[in-house]
This record gives sequence, structure tokens and C-alpha cells, in this order.
Amino acid sequence: MWARIRERLFGKTSEKPASSEASEALGRPGPSSEQYFTDGFGFRIKEKVLDTVLESLEGALLESDVALPVAERLCRNVRKGLKDRRLRLGEDPAEAIEASLRETAARILSVAPLDVEALIRAGTRPFVILFLGVNGSGKTTTIAKVAHRLRSEGFSVVLAAGDTFRAGAIEQLSHHGDRLGVKVVRQGEGADPASVAFDAVEHARSRRADVVLVDTAGRQHTNINLVEEAKKIRRVVKPQLTLFVGDALSGNDMLEQARLFEKELGFEGAILTKLDCDTKGGSALSIASEVKRPIVWVGVGQEYADLRPFDAGWMVNRLFPPGPGVPA
Repeated sequence: MWARIRERLFGKTSEKPASSEASEALGRPGPSSEQYFTDGFGFRIKEKVLDTVLESLEGALLESDVALPVAERLCRNVRKGLKDRRLRLGEDPAEAIEASLRETAARILSVAPLDVEALIRAGTRPFVILFLGVNGSGKTTTIAKVAHRLRSEGFSVVLAAGDTFRAGAIEQLSHHGDRLGVKVVRQGEGADPASVAFDAVEHARSRRADVVLVDTAGRQHTNINLVEEAKKIRRVVKPQLTLFVGDALSGNDMLEQARLFEKELGFEGAILTKLDCDTKGGSALSIASEVKRPIVWVGVGQEYADLRPFDAGWMVNRLFPPGPGVPA
């Protein structure tokens, strides 16, 4: 994302800034920069110029799928960090802005982490995890990836095909179960999802399985029946953990989905999918800042192993790849 922001602020080449006040304001301090910088014991960006720079910066962040409140918060922190900071002769102001952005982003993303494996080890058996997310977010495939990961950690897993709204979802989860060698508890299309989840938990209990992963239909907040159905699943199986699965490519739509799921059902953590295809990445900042729930895992590919634990430092480097003068 920083490459997009830097291009907007500087123009397409690093040799010559774009012909805008914001771009010119970010030129290196020197003899011809008096209109942009005050001097003394170093150079400081003038307030008026900083306003112009941050206006452009906010626009670039919004273009990169950062929600407006988060973009405003980032810009406020950049302003606070640069307002009274004096730059050394020859210091690149873009690097100062980048360093401030990275520091603020790291704080936003560093929500208290959620260690699912540790929760399972400490919890009762079977440990039930409920997955929420709209159709098309990659929820069912993500459940299969979580099953693969948990099995590699030594846990036995049962899958509940609770998305009975679509026959295709039942078949998809069953296919993953066959490939992974994991039991899938299923009924027919149109069956009661809470009944499927209950049967899966009872099966896991009888087999002394460690974890039950419950799929659900893609909920839309306008569909009261589906929301109530999800609430019924929660009442029946009492999951120890609920996770929201969001498509990083959907940008601000994912944030709205997360807000609505949190309001109607609640969840403890999020999984972001399709980050290998996301060239913007701002949705990660938005969900961590606005919903204040930790990102547990991120999907970075199509294979079962392509689910990695979320790391704030890794995400900051992905959003704002450090320039030559900025420490990673």
C-alpha cells in the first residue's frame, strides 16, 4: 500500500516529484525549499504545507481500502509526530512520514493476540469453534485450512456442515473432509443447522475428538431468519470460540460485515482470506481499529498449508514496505 501512497504523493518517479503542492512539499530540504520548510536547528515542515500533504495522504489511504476513521487517525498521528519534528539536512521527509505511519499502524494492529491452539489445550472437550462470514468470503475453504492446521498440531477434528442453505456448501466441506481424512457430520439441504451442529458435537464427544469446527450459511444482516438461525446454533452448541472470516479483497465491505456480525452475534477474532491477491491491504487496519478484535490467521494461498498466524510486524511491512532509511 505504501507504494501506492508514495506514488500519489511523489508522482511515478522518484527522480522528480509530481507537480502538486503536496509533492513539492515533500522534496528534500535544501536551499530552494524555504517556502516549504522553516529552519533553525534543522528543517521543519510548515503547518500549511503539512495540511496539504496530509490531505493527499488521507486520500491515498482511502484508495487503499483504509476506512475513513482509520485514515483520519493515521493522519492525526503523522501530524502529531511531524508538527514539531526537525529534520536533518538531507533527510527525506517521505521517510519521516513513512516511519510515523508504520509506528501508528503497528499500534493499531497490535490488538491483544488470540492463541487458538492454547485455548483448545486449556478448554473442555470437544472445543467448539463457530465460523461466521458471508458467502464468497472463503469461509468453507478456510475451515478446511484450520482443520489441517489443527491436525498438524496433534488435535483430532470433526467438521459440521452447518451451511444447509446451499447444497454446494455441504458438498464442498465434505470434499475437504475426504481429502483431509476428517469426519464431516452432515444432513441434507434445508436441514436445521443447529441440529447438524449438535450431532457433530455429540459425535465428537463419543469419539473423544478434540475440536468441532462449525460452518454456517453466509449471513446477511438484512436476513433476520439467518441471523436468528445463527443465534440458535450458538444456544444449542455453546461454542467456546466464534471467528469471523472476511475477504480482504472486499475492502470496506468487509469492515461493514464485521461490524454487523459483532453487533448481532459477537465474535472473538477474525481470519482474513485472499491476502495473496490483495494489492491494497487496508482492510486489515480497518478491522483491527474499528472492531477491535484480533486477526488470528491470514490466508495467503490456495493450499491447506497457506494459513499463517497473523503477525503485526509482517502486516506493517506488507502495507508499508520500509524504504532505505526506514527500519523494518
